[in-house]
Amino acid sequence: MKKSVVALVGRPNVGKSTLFNKMVGKKISIIEDTPGVTRDRVYGSVNYKDYKFHLIDTGGIELGKSDFNDEIKVQAMLAIDEADIVVFVVDGKEGLTSDDFLVRDMLKKVSNKVIVAINKCDSKKIKETEYDFYELGFSNIVKVSGEQGDGIYDLLDLITSNFPKYEEDIDDTKVRFSIIGRPNVGKSSLVNAILNEDRVIVSNVAGTTRDAIDTEFNYNNEKYVVIDTAGMRKKGKVYENIEKYSLIRSLKAIDRSDVCVLVINAEEGIIEHDKHIAGYIKDAGKPCVIAVNKWDLIEDKDSAIKKWKQDIMADFSFMDYAKIVFLSAKTKKRIHTLMPEVLSAYENSKREIKTSLLNSVINDAYELNLPPSYKGRRLKIYFSTQVRTMPPTFNIQVNSKGLVHFSYERYLENKIRESFDFSGTPIVINFKSKGEE
Repeated sequence: MKKSVVALVGRPNVGKSTLFNKMVGKKISIIEDTPGVTRDRVYGSVNYKDYKFHLIDTGGIELGKSDFNDEIKVQAMLAIDEADIVVFVVDGKEGLTSDDFLVRDMLKKVSNKVIVAINKCDSKKIKETEYDFYELGFSNIVKVSGEQGDGIYDLLDLITSNFPKYEEDIDDTKVRFSIIGRPNVGKSSLVNAILNEDRVIVSNVAGTTRDAIDTEFNYNNEKYVVIDTAGMRKKGKVYENIEKYSLIRSLKAIDRSDVCVLVINAEEGIIEHDKHIAGYIKDAGKPCVIAVNKWDLIEDKDSAIKKWKQDIMADFSFMDYAKIVFLSAKTKKRIHTLMPEVLSAYENSKREIKTSLLNSVINDAYELNLPPSYKGRRLKIYFSTQVRTMPPTFNIQVNSKGLVHFSYERYLENKIRESFDFSGTPIVINFKSKGEE
């Protein structure tokens, strides 16, 4: 089932980024008291009760008052176009402004369901301005405080009131893997090389592929599906009106993939946006293969491979489990190395560990390296079990999860990986205090 999409829209400095971070549960958006600081869309995934949805944080809309007005307007309109629900964020402390009415006029032109979120309701001034917001003409209004977290659950209840409960699509007959990456790294050429035929238009113009294309093919007498995604443009660019399929389309492709192949341009090297895309793959809990493409353009390949592996380990340290292949989609050299790594990562993501073996590994790791005590208390581990696959997820029962330091969690993950082959796939460790479900 596809995740629904929710967009936060509003003029600058009304607290959209703070509200976004509170809903997603981690600090992703840049927060600053300068109007218009969030100039690009930021994407996150929200899990609430039995619902899951994508959340988009747009740049503020301030018509005619800033140099990047057009850029922000286009981003917001794209978010509105992509969204199933728009949350129109207004400032309860400052009250209505002329820009709020301009935003209202934009939203009145779309058919999406609009919810007005009056933010900063921890302010005493809200009593003076609360009822003014009904002038906007929307029936769904909720008071929130992104800073304090007040009213967030009321907002989430309203957002999900007509959402279907999220269920994972189950299709064990075909493995699906997506080709992910920023524009012009050779994704479509790589798909053609895999298929051994020109089924996808290939162009040197970045962004030619405007939607995700699914293609079924045979490999070793088994059927697979490769998903060629739209080029993931760097956020903050001015999009043409014709560009309907932006980053959210690729995020949806990631969601329905069993494995993601992150394509990097060997000629250009690793850039910051490559790491951003890898972060989306990791956040989705998907296995990953990093494919360094255009390898035919590299001289002294033996020494280059060593240097590339070092750079990947440094720049993608948060994804050090990813498989790495070096290939050329254009010449088809080393193309044969890709599918075995894709299938290996997929199989490892489905790996199940017997409870007795898991406990033996965790207990041995604990005895070998006792966690440091904190205020006279030391972490104790009672029982470990695997609760799901894709990605492999483990629950570890402890005396108090508040005693778990991130470095010790990393240590236990490393010990699990040393004992069992989870290369290519993320693993999740949940610590549960004794008595906690």
